[in-house]
Amino acid sequence: MKTLSLIVASLALYSGQASAQSDGVEIYGRLNVGLERVNNSADAKGNDVRMTRLSNNRSVLGFRGEEKVGNGIKAIFQIEGTLSPDTGAGSPAQRDTRVGLDTPAGTLFVGNWTTSYNNSTSSLDPFYPTTAGYMSIMGNGSAATADNVSDTSSFDRRQQNSVHYWSPKWSGFSLRLTHGMNEERPANGARPSLTSLAAIYERGPWYAVAAAERHHEYQGPHLNDSGSKLALSYSFAHTRLSLIGERLRYETALGTLQRNAWYLSATHQWGPHMIRFGVARAGDGTGSAPLNTRIGYLRRNADTGAMHATLGYDYNFSKRSSVFAYYTHLHNEKNAVYDFAINGVGTSPGATAKGTVLGMRHNF
Repeated sequence: MKTLSLIVASLALYSGQASAQSDGVEIYGRLNVGLERVNNSADAKGNDVRMTRLSNNRSVLGFRGEEKVGNGIKAIFQIEGTLSPDTGAGSPAQRDTRVGLDTPAGTLFVGNWTTSYNNSTSSLDPFYPTTAGYMSIMGNGSAATADNVSDTSSFDRRQQNSVHYWSPKWSGFSLRLTHGMNEERPANGARPSLTSLAAIYERGPWYAVAAAERHHEYQGPHLNDSGSKLALSYSFAHTRLSLIGERLRYETALGTLQRNAWYLSATHQWGPHMIRFGVARAGDGTGSAPLNTRIGYLRRNADTGAMHATLGYDYNFSKRSSVFAYYTHLHNEKNAVYDFAINGVGTSPGATAKGTVLGMRHNF
């Protein structure tokens, strides 16, 4: 108890000192934990595995603030780290962390931040980021924090050593641009880098996105991967409907690997109650690469598609605290190897992964 009191006092002192030096420092966070009963019909050894577990859904602790420096310009910063209420683990700056300038001409910052391709549609998944998140299929997995060599498959990523520009809004339109610097030097001679772009329209009940991302030499010298997607969302009478279509294409030394996918979600809220639904569908992996070429979850063969559907309910005690429950079901076709992108269970080809979850979320 004495230790907790010292921590709280230190945070209060830091916040007070920082506020005296800037226009405001905010301490914020999210605790999101679920008690899960999961079933994997075929693990790496082909066994049917059932387990009850406590899973962390990317809980965070962060500090952010700004300082007016004149001529309508503000210096901005954010430090966001991971928390694991289930194990006590964590890292102080492994999530969205940046320093930059907010100006009348737009916002420019550098750091470790989600790409424009990623953050333009993540809000359309009502289960992001949990075990049921659409990253099981959309984006080909989730790279919580990655550079140009630590994860060469995922298009749902937080990019280290990245530069970002977000434009002002013009009649509802805005642009976001990300560039991941080519600091890595893999042994194969490649000089990998990332470029990500999203054009966004947000006005009234409408939200629309056209986004693209290019991974330069992730699979080797002169080999480039690309992701592209279109999204549309409409809100009415406490209901939101969203649809996303995506195409991923990889270049390998022996040919191409590509796949189409789509995602549909719906939410409806009345008072403190909310119903959430999401379903993602992946098509077969195609292209000129040899059969069974695999990058991430994508695999070149027939019957390599999958479907992931989730139905959930939330009860909101307040704007900050809620409890939730959902059932999620991920079905692989006989040659497919998709898995939960967060809190995976280790599926084999053709496996079905499913889970029933009861959890609590608190934001501060």
